[in-house]
Parts: sequence; structure tokens; C-alpha cells
Amino acid sequence: MAKYAVTNPVLTDPLPIYGSWTEEDYKDVGLISGLEVHQQLLSVRKLFCRCPAGIYSKVHDAEILRHMRPTLSEMGDYDGTALMEFKTRKEITYLLKNETVCTYEMDDAPPFEIDELALDSAIYISMMMGLQVVDEVHIARKQYLDGSIPTGFQRTAIIGVTGSIPLNGKSIAIRQLSIEEDSCREVQDQGHDMIFRADRLGMPLIETVTDPDMKTPDEVASACEVIRQLNRATGLVRTGCGAGRQDVNVSITGGTRIEIKGVSSIKQIPVLVHNEALRQRALLAIRDELQGRGITEESIVDNSVDVTELLSGTGYKFLSKALDKGMVVSAVPLSGFEGLLVVPTQPRTAFLKEFSDRVRVVACIDRLPNLLSSTEGIETLSSSEWEKVEKATGVNHGTPVLIVWGNKRDVKTATAEILIRAREATVGIPEETRQSLVDGTNGFERILPGASRMYPDTDLPPEVLTSERLDKIRSSLVLTPWQRLELLKNDGVNDDLANRLSINQLFILYKELRDLPDGKNFNHNQLASLLLDRDCPRPKSMAALQWWRDAVKDVADGKNLACGIWLSDNEPLAQLEEAEAKELFNKAVAELDDSLSLQAAMRPVMENLRGRFSGAKIQSWLQEVK
Repeated sequence: MAKYAVTNPVLTDPLPIYGSWTEEDYKDVGLISGLEVHQQLLSVRKLFCRCPAGIYSKVHDAEILRHMRPTLSEMGDYDGTALMEFKTRKEITYLLKNETVCTYEMDDAPPFEIDELALDSAIYISMMMGLQVVDEVHIARKQYLDGSIPTGFQRTAIIGVTGSIPLNGKSIAIRQLSIEEDSCREVQDQGHDMIFRADRLGMPLIETVTDPDMKTPDEVASACEVIRQLNRATGLVRTGCGAGRQDVNVSITGGTRIEIKGVSSIKQIPVLVHNEALRQRALLAIRDELQGRGITEESIVDNSVDVTELLSGTGYKFLSKALDKGMVVSAVPLSGFEGLLVVPTQPRTAFLKEFSDRVRVVACIDRLPNLLSSTEGIETLSSSEWEKVEKATGVNHGTPVLIVWGNKRDVKTATAEILIRAREATVGIPEETRQSLVDGTNGFERILPGASRMYPDTDLPPEVLTSERLDKIRSSLVLTPWQRLELLKNDGVNDDLANRLSINQLFILYKELRDLPDGKNFNHNQLASLLLDRDCPRPKSMAALQWWRDAVKDVADGKNLACGIWLSDNEPLAQLEEAEAKELFNKAVAELDDSLSLQAAMRPVMENLRGRFSGAKIQSWLQEVK
């Protein structure tokens, strides 16, 4: 049998780490990337029922067990992702809280009509992005057999198409914005068992999809930040952990679109994109190496062998424990893959992991290590045991043999997946959805979905969007973050303050102040600084926002704001000594209504002190007395 040596420099040279490549390097590999940005809407109710949105719980009142099965599309096809998920044979348990779920979400009752306030929010954000809003909203079903949605499908609808956002002097095309139901929260995924909480299920969510217009990892992160800032500038979206998530699509010349799923932090994006570009580069080089050796899809046949009895006395603890439990062991030879399984594809990740991931996800053999390789270079089986395995599979020493163990059915699935992945390696890069990992690498999650998973929903009629409704929404649009930035800079606000205020809720109050009859006389740098001053109430509650609204009214009435900075070029009043300030503070506190909250109490006290003493100090005094 032929012996092969790896000669391709892409496979033998050290991996370039993130930060070592220039823009020209990414251009050389043909990197292109797009985004799918998901953001929960700030709604009271869920999208297609009347359950409350935004209520999370760690306890539950009931459990439901389900198994998922694929269904035919309108064209009579099965979606590849659905078929793959079906092979996993998952038992899925849903933890239900009476307060946050109903029979609709279990597909035991028809949907209500779409929540109109959530729909208006999606239209509003679509208009902010310059998208063309559709004339009619058509609800579709999108199959999900990964267990995240109990019905096996998600209701979704396109709201706007063909818009753009600016990014560093260029335009990033927005392909579409959709409104859809959020999925369940995963609690556990172990073996064939999955557990989800259904409290998040059905909450209104928008998905913004860009064209693959980004050409460097940093550009992808910057575009995502622009979309995040625009969403937040509307005041119509939820914020906080889990409220926003993004999927990143990556490909290089000769590669294919890979979707990195569920990226929770924008800061992760550059490293993830860089490492996926390296992975595709390595996989293409492996394909070329295999083709040069004459290895094709057809030449890879199933020569797997049951080696359970052969290894019955092994000293390798992971395998011996499995055998003690009555599990079976299979050996899969991969002739022609000599020297390739140890090739780095990502930092701290070799090509072998592509096989391990398939076994973990599809066969549900997820306790690592879940397979062994005869050429991995680490101590596993003894040399004599490997010789027996090589002899049983009919290969020479040096030809890789993979060993996998588990129950008989899972091992059969695992050996089939190993062969599928080996055949895919001779063609190039399989279309996959991959999971983002905390170290900046990614792992296999499922086959990339196709068009067959989408089909019209017959439970809900189309909804016509009248011109009156659209005009009303259009008339209420606020400035985008980039429009705000331009206005602030035209007002002479310095770059630091302008960048910070352009994405802050208090920009609306800045504009109200500067648009007052005498607003042009204000020192706009001081106004911006005042609004961002830590000594002033932050807009984290209605009470704090009302404080600012009252302050704007005071200025309109000829009074001055009381946060230590003046709006004009006049000299501020003399600052108070602490003893004098404390005396005035005590007097103000004595006059407070006990029913007032801390934030509501802040305003009369600050007004009394006239902005001549540290607001942070005053707030600490208030906390002592409240």
C-alpha cells in the first residue's frame, strides 16, 4: 500500500495567529463575510400568543417529552439538516412555567394574529436601515429539529428588503430584516437527552441579514456594532445578556458558506472569522493533497471492522471502562489520509476533530475522548494492540485507523459519519453550521439548512401594511447613530464626546436642548459632557429619564441645569465646601416626601444645591438616609 508524505506548505507551515495577517493577506485568500444579527424586541407579549415576554425563571411547573421527525417540504423534499437531526434520536424535555407558556407553543392550539406592537417595531427598525418595507406580511414556517422549538418549526416573516448601513466610508448592504419567534433556552445536552426551558420561547425577535460585504475580521465586528447601535438607538429592543446574538457567515475563494452560530459577544467575532478562514484554507489544501493521491469519494469504502473481542483486555482506561459496560468497538481505516489527521486546521485543533465532532453531534457519543487515531502521536492503545487493529483492518503501519466505541446503534451511526466526513474531505468544505467556542475556534453543530426547510404557514393570513400605518411610523423615526454623530460634530462637539453620545439614549435630550430657541447659544461640548457626566442620573429608569425631561423644561423656562456644568460660556457658580453642602443637603432631605424613590429624590436635592457639589457624593448621602 502506498505511503504518502505531506508536502503542501499550507499544511506544514505554522498557523498564522489572529493579528499577524494584513488586509492584503485576507484579500489573497478571498475572505468574504456576512452577518445575521438577532435582537429581541422590547414587547409586552410574545409574538403569536398572549403570554408575557421577558419573564425568565429557574423553576418550572410541568415537563413535556418530545421526539422530532422531519416532514416533506412543499416540493416533496426533506431538508438535509432535518434528516441529520433525526439521526441523533434525541429525547427532548421541555420545562414549562404556567406563567410564560401556553398550548400554542406546544402546537396544541392555533396561533393568535401577530402582535401588532412588535410588528410596528420591526417596521420602524427596517425604515431606520433604509429598507423597502413589504406591502404584505406573509408568515412562513422554518423547520428546526434541533429541539430548540417544541413545534419543530419557527414562524417567521420578512418585513423589509434591500437597505444599507455605512461603515468606514463604504456601504454594507442589508439583504433583509425579518421578525420571528425566539427559541427555548438550552439547559442540558448530553448524549441523546436534551433539556430546554420554554420561558424565552416565542418572544419577538428581529433578524437583520447583510450581504457578504465584509472583507476582514475586524470589518465584520465593526458592521455588527453599527447594527447593534442602530437597534439600541430606537429604544425598541431588549438589552442585556442573551437579548442579542449574531451568526457569522464566512467563506474564502474555493470554499463555501460556513455559518458560525450563536456568537454572543461582538468582541469574539474577529478571532472566530480569522480562525474559520484558516480552517477553510487548510481543508482546501487537504482536498488538493487527497486528490493528488488519487483519493476520491468513490475510492473511500466501508472497511470498518468490529474489534470488540480483539481489544477486550486493553489497558487503555476509557476503552476498558466502555467494554466493562458491554459496549462495542469499531475500527475504521482511512487509507490515503496518511499524515493528514494531525494537520492543524485552527489553533489547538487538528483535522481529526472534524471526525470527532461528527461522532459527538450525530452519533451522540459525546464523552471525550470519543475516538482514537492510530497516528495521533499520543499514548492510547499499546503498540501491540494497534498492530492487531491494523492487521484486522488490512492496512499497513502508518495508515490512520479510527476507533470508536459505544452502544451498537450509536457505533453504527458513528462509523457511517466518519466515512461521510472522509468523502466530503475529497470534495472540499462541507456546508455546515458551526458552534462558536470560547477559545475563538469553532466546532461542528449541524449540516447547513437548505431552502427545503421553509414553507408557507397556512394558519395565518397575510397582513396588508397600509400606507397610513407606514407613514405614521416613518414620521416618528429618530436619527440613526451615524446621523447623530454628524450632527454632534457639526455642533463642534469633540470626537470622544460625540462618539459616546451618538449611541446614548440621552442624545434625544441633547437634541431637545440644542433645538430650544436659545439652544444655539449653549456650549455644545459642555452640554454633551453634562449629559454623559457620571454625577448626573443615568437613564436606566423612568424616574431618571423624567428627571432629565424636567431639566429640559427648566432650561426652556430660563433656569440652568444642576449637574456641575453650565450650558453657556458663562462662569459657573462657586463650588460649595463639603460642610456647607451637607447642611443644604440635610435641609433638602428634611423636606422630602418619604414615598419618593432614590432617583426621584435626587432632583429636588440637586436643585437645592444648584450643581455646585459632587453628585456622586450627594447620591451616597441619599443612600445612607433612604
